[in-house]
This record gives sequence, C-alpha cells and structure tokens, in this order.
Amino acid sequence: MARKNTAPSTGSGNDAGVDFIDAADAKTGLSSKGLSAGSIGLLGATVIGISCIAPAYTLTASLGPTAAAVGTQMPGIFLVGFLPMLLVALGYRELNNAMPDSGTSFTWATRAFGPWLGWLGGWGLIVATVVVLSNLAGVAVDFLYLAISQISQNPDIADLAANVPINILTCLVFMVGACYVSYRGMETTKSLQYWLVGFQLVVLVWFAIAAIVHFADGSAFDATPFSIEWFNPFGVASFSAFAAGVSLSIFIFWGWDVTLTMNEETKNPKTTPGRAATLTVGIIFVLYILVAVASLMFSGIGAGELGLGNEDISGNVFAALAGPIMGPFAILLSLAVLSSSAASLQSTFVGPARTMLAMGHYQAFPKRFASISPRFKSPGFATIIAGVVAWGFYAVMRVLSNDVLTDTILTLGMMICFYYGVTALACVWYFRKEAFSSARSFFFKFLAPLVGGVILAVIFVTTLIDSMNPDYGSGSNIGGLGLVFILGAFLLLAGVALMFVMRAVNPAFFTGKTLKRGTSTD
Repeated sequence: MARKNTAPSTGSGNDAGVDFIDAADAKTGLSSKGLSAGSIGLLGATVIGISCIAPAYTLTASLGPTAAAVGTQMPGIFLVGFLPMLLVALGYRELNNAMPDSGTSFTWATRAFGPWLGWLGGWGLIVATVVVLSNLAGVAVDFLYLAISQISQNPDIADLAANVPINILTCLVFMVGACYVSYRGMETTKSLQYWLVGFQLVVLVWFAIAAIVHFADGSAFDATPFSIEWFNPFGVASFSAFAAGVSLSIFIFWGWDVTLTMNEETKNPKTTPGRAATLTVGIIFVLYILVAVASLMFSGIGAGELGLGNEDISGNVFAALAGPIMGPFAILLSLAVLSSSAASLQSTFVGPARTMLAMGHYQAFPKRFASISPRFKSPGFATIIAGVVAWGFYAVMRVLSNDVLTDTILTLGMMICFYYGVTALACVWYFRKEAFSSARSFFFKFLAPLVGGVILAVIFVTTLIDSMNPDYGSGSNIGGLGLVFILGAFLLLAGVALMFVMRAVNPAFFTGKTLKRGTSTD
C-alpha cells in the first residue's frame, strides 16, 4: 500500500501538511496522483531520457553557436557543461531516493525552502520545457521540408520552411501529434522511443566516423588536426565567452531529469529514476565529445562555406554538413534530426505535464491540472495545456525573432540554470542535518550538489547580465534591450505574478497545508 508520512490527503486542510507519498499503491497499480505505476524499467527510462535530450537535434542547433563562442575549445566547454550536470544529477538522485514524486524540482524545493521558492522552481521547469517544445517543433519543421526536398530532388520544397504561415501551421501539426502520443501514456511513449532513439544514435556515430575518415584521407573541408588542447576550457578568450559557451553546453545536456519526473511510473521508483539519469548523462557525454571532435576535424572553425564559424549554417549545422560528409546517405542524417526532434517533442511533454499535475495535486495550480485521463492514466489536461502554450510561444517568437532558434536556446539556458540550481541547493539544504554523518552523505548530499548549484547560479547571473546587450544572441532587441534578456526576465516575472495570483485564489499550498517544509531527519 502507499505509505504516507502524514495522514491528510491534498485539500484536506489539515495543518500538518502532506510530506510525500510513495509512488505506488499495490492494490490499484496507480500512484498517489493516479498515474500508472511500474510501467517503465531502467532501459525504458534511459531511452526516454536520451530522447528528451534529443542528441541529433541538439547538436545541429548548438555546434555552430558554441564554436562561434569558444572556437576549438568546444570539447572542453562540453566537459565543463557536463560536470555541473553530473553533480546536479547526483543531488537529484538523493532527493528522489528520499521523496519520489512527479513534481521533482517543485516538490523538493518546497520541502527544503518552503512554498515560494518551491513554486518558482516548478515554474522554471515548466517554462524551460515549454520553450524547448517550441524549439523542437521548429527544427522538426525545417528538417521535414529538407527531407522531402532531398527525397523528391526538388530544392524549392526546403524553402517552404522559411514561409512563416506555413512554418507555424506545420509546427502546429507536429505539436498536436506529439501531444496525442504523450496523452496516451507512458507505454505508448516508450514503445515509440526505442525505434526513434536507436536510429538517431546509429546515424550520429556514422556521421562522426565518416567525418574522421574524410580528415584521414585528405578530403575534409578545412582539415584541423586533433589537439588535446581542445579539452582545455581555460583557453577561451574571455569569461563572457566562457559563460556563453557553458550556457550552451548546459542546454545540450538538458532533459535527463525527465527520468525523475516519471518516477511515480517507474519500477522501483526510489532507485530506477536516479540510475537512469546518471546513465543518460554518461551516454550523451561520450556521444557529444565524439561528434564535436569529428566536426572540428572536418570543418574547422572558420567562416567558410562549411566552417563551424559560418553564421549562415550555425543554426542548423547538419543540414550543411550531411552531404559533404555522408554523401548519398545524407538523407539519413536529415531523417535522424527529424526523428530526434519529433521524438523529443513527444517525450518532453512528460516533464511539464507531470510537474503541473503535482502542482495541481498540492493546490499550487488550479485543481483541474491534477486531473488524470481515465483511460490512459496520464495527466491529460496538463499535457494539452503544455502543447497549446508551447505552440503559442513558438508562433510569437517566429514573428518577433531574427533567429528564433538561437534566441530560444539562450533563453532556455538561463531557465535551466535557474531551476537546476534551485533544486541542487535544495538538496544541500534538505539534507543539511545528515550531510556530515558519513563520507557518502558528504559527497552526494552536500558537496556535489553544492558545487553544481553554485556553478549554475554563476552562469545564470552572468548570462542574464550579458543578454541585456542588444547584440546578444541573434541581435534581435526591443528598445535597445536584447530579446534574450527580455524573454528571460519576462518569463520569470510572469511566474512571480502568477504565484501571487495563486496565493490570493487558494492559499492552502502557500500556508503549508498541502506540502510541508522540512528536512531529511523530520
């Protein structure tokens, strides 16, 4: 049976507050929030985690901007971005072991810091995932028309992606399809992801090997000999460039925490999600280093036609490099990015939907968000709302921004740093009374999340300040302020405003009646 630390259910008004509820009820097979418990194992969770990161989509969108920011130090910057992700993942694992709850950042930050910062932590996760959902859909649109043009050998079809009305309507079709699959629950999600993830991993390894072969036989565009110095992040010219590079590299690792948001639906919810998160981050790191090194060896960082420093290809590197590197098999890379975007678009719905479900469950959001689809045992209403908001955000950005991809990626990087940082520091504070009880507790519950959280906080503040410059990102600005700063500040302030509205409408959560602040020794 489900075990409760305290007796009252959500909305009871009992002042003791609900601490947390274990993931499954043995009689019903459902979690405390009505989700289908025990439907995902370690392999399934890892596959969904990789899918949410979307390596093919992420790399084609980030290789160019990262190379432009830090040059050949890109592998070193990827390493720097990997370290806080790993440290934060260790903290997430400890929090999940203690409190397996689909609210993750929202629930854990509330338990550690109280309702106000906890609510903002949940908001940060929701905003980040909504931003990336819009981004994923945009990339899927680009590669859909590119793939059709390659198959039909009609280059004009690829230009349809630049037509704003067609682009926005096609994005809507992708969003509806992904929302539908996610609405049908984790079993449908898992089955689809095995094929899509496996395909993109194989093609990316193929691309990297082919690029290295071109370098070896002298047919690379701008052959650049490998150097161990590429892994030295301190070779970056300035701290601002370093911070921009790290923000981008944090973006490319983002998404592994989806394995935690579905903890109420995994087998052995206290251990499986944390192990899947660590495994996901490790696999992705190796893949990224391989592709980054291979791309540098083939293209270099110059501004030539296929150089990684060429602004004309920076938003979609694989579209330019696929033909020269993979020859007649270039269509496979286009299909890999398309499938990566579509797969991640669908799996990314998992995070915001389950966070909104938890926030509705604990009355931090309207109760309607706590509703579960009777047939599919998924957070149906929250899933639909995530899709509608993400499409609306994309439509607005597609009209306002000169380069919607770059600006949303940089905005996303700030949001990731914010809510990951809050969650990492929540781990430190929640376990503070037992942090020095053993060497293991000191490292996993104190030192690792503290270092990871501080790094992310520094990157967040630095990026926020730098993004005020009207030349930051794509160069889009409003009134002399960079669009990235305006987006980041607006999204955070909108969260604060909505939080006060919720406090006035339903104060139960904010007075500790539905989710109680505490420590690990309570």
